Amino acid sequence: MTRPFVLALLLCLFLAHGCGRDEQEGDGRTEIVFWHSFVAATIPALEELIRKFEEEHPQIKIRAQYIPTGDGLVQKLVAAVQSRTAPDVSWIHADFLDKLVEAGGIYPMAEFLKGPDGLSAEELGDIVPASLASGRWRGTLYALPMEATSLALFYNRDLFRKAGLDPDHPPQTWAELRSYAKILTVDANGDGKNEQYGFFVPVFPSSGPLNIWMTLQWVPFLWQAGGDELSPDGSSVLFDSNAGVQALTLWKQMYDDLDFGSFGLTHDLGFASEKIAMILDGPWDLPRFREMRNIDWAVAPLPAGPSGRATYIAGEQLAIFRQTQHLAEAWSFVRWILEPRVQAMFSMSSGYLPVRTSALSLKAYREFLDRDTVLKTFVDQMKVGRARRIPDHYRVEINRLLAEAIERAIVGDIDPRLALNGSARKANKLLSDIAVP
Repeated sequence: MTRPFVLALLLCLFLAHGCGRDEQEGDGRTEIVFWHSFVAATIPALEELIRKFEEEHPQIKIRAQYIPTGDGLVQKLVAAVQSRTAPDVSWIHADFLDKLVEAGGIYPMAEFLKGPDGLSAEELGDIVPASLASGRWRGTLYALPMEATSLALFYNRDLFRKAGLDPDHPPQTWAELRSYAKILTVDANGDGKNEQYGFFVPVFPSSGPLNIWMTLQWVPFLWQAGGDELSPDGSSVLFDSNAGVQALTLWKQMYDDLDFGSFGLTHDLGFASEKIAMILDGPWDLPRFREMRNIDWAVAPLPAGPSGRATYIAGEQLAIFRQTQHLAEAWSFVRWILEPRVQAMFSMSSGYLPVRTSALSLKAYREFLDRDTVLKTFVDQMKVGRARRIPDHYRVEINRLLAEAIERAIVGDIDPRLALNGSARKANKLLSDIAVP
């Protein structure tokens, strides 16, 4: 983007909206406010990323602010847009795009992709397609990915050995996952209470902040059964298909097999204390898991379902807010993060996956993966990774309805088909109310 264009656009914003935040450091640097919700284990890597950016861009300072994630993040962002206190750049979930666009909060990325400081067609084509797709709403690109995430199976090799299982052969299929989970569940003293559980069945209250985490872990099982959440045109949900029933039935069976309702720890604490032998988790927690030097643990691809292997490719997006008075600097930050070398650097320090395909070919990154087989498992799984389809509206609400079906079937003991059908009817009613643009 050229400097005259930026100045003209800033003048238009000033005349239309009055004075906004225009902060400079005492040393003359331009300050960019950046909201994010990175987990604690990733904060050191983020701080190093920002330090490196400021070193290469001495005229810019990044003020990073942590904002709790979940539904509260989009509510805070929309409220900030309305009160004219929005950040310059924010880390957002793709599920929030409709609400932020309709609030008039963020720029289409076309504003920045044009011109000598933009991204070429070849550079855009180098971004992992699933990650790039998540930044689109109604065909328009509003955000660009900061990192990619996926889901894999973490397992305790020591507990496998104790149970007579081969620690070099994690479960490859749904049948093996269920069988191993039962074998690894132990009531050592025969008092009817398990001291060890084979698998963490990720069921959380559908009305709570972890409902999205529950649905993100369940959707790959839906795909593995040959199903999908949403029709290709986004007009209806499909999670109540036979594939959905198969996936939810598997979770229900394992929950009942293990008497999992009596387990009271979080998945990570359960794994660290060796009360849980297998959990589902993403690469963002790798820095914390690497500190568990008393446990011999490993990561494996998700077991294959009736229709094969699948996992999600998700991750957070970067959006530039219309209230910024530092468009050039905000875009410099976003564009820099997308550079292949930066993506590789951040992946090596944080555990997140790079969103630039060319980063995978960098010599330093290839050598790192040769040493780090755990992260390599996640990278290799990207071949079977998929992006969730995003409806034009009501993504947050549909997530909650799907979570409600999962919770009702597993904890409420409702037939999985009935639970999914009930949530699908409500979701389709919401989608039917969307006006065609």
